Amino acid sequence: MELGNLSIIIDENKIATVCFSHPASNSFPSNLLQKLTSEINYLSSLDTVSVIILKSEGTGAFCAGASFDELLSISNEKDGNLFFSGFANVINAMRKCTKPIIGRIHGKAVGGGVGLAAACDHTFATNNSAIKLSEIAIGIGPFVIEPAVSRKIGKTAFTEMTLTPTLWKTAQWANEKGLFTEVFETIELLDENLRNFTLELSSYNPEALVEMKKVFWEGTNHWDSLLYERASISGRLVLSNFTKQALEKFKK
Repeated sequence: MELGNLSIIIDENKIATVCFSHPASNSFPSNLLQKLTSEINYLSSLDTVSVIILKSEGTGAFCAGASFDELLSISNEKDGNLFFSGFANVINAMRKCTKPIIGRIHGKAVGGGVGLAAACDHTFATNNSAIKLSEIAIGIGPFVIEPAVSRKIGKTAFTEMTLTPTLWKTAQWANEKGLFTEVFETIELLDENLRNFTLELSSYNPEALVEMKKVFWEGTNHWDSLLYERASISGRLVLSNFTKQALEKFKK
């Protein structure tokens, strides 16, 4: 099972760039989720960082969500709970992070990838950044990421996405609903605007940014328990015959 990779670069402007990658469309096995959680917690504690950029490698998908290989390998409820708790850990780390997190969503996002985008404080995307919540089609559901996604696009739009798991929503739709802050025609334009935005943002009073980050996420303290309760639901459902058969079919 490929483990994926994670890299961190901190520049002279106090901008930290976190880049994740995985050969399977930048999907997340549990070890990569753990690394991302640890690095976000670490960057949150650094005075040498004012802004964080979250991105993935390549020009294809931004993130395909959970690793199908690892989902297929889950054989008991405890392991299932632990795996989906990995996404809970990342989202909680992102909302508690003292630095604003800017998402560079250069391509398509599915499932947990949509959750990552939703947990960012500001997002730049391209016209190719279509989104989809495919979980219910494989017998589970976007339980863990729902609070983050619904917080951005509302429960009605979340319901629409969840009940149409095979349909892609366009980047423009995501922009209109509030998931993407800005959408650009090309990756080059995205990167130019992302650079200008983060340079300006990093020049602001870091103490003010810390305090505003708290305001952005007011009313979410209950996620410390809610997301793990949701993880247990997914951890149970992933063991169903329906899910195992659906995952095999999707892999093929």
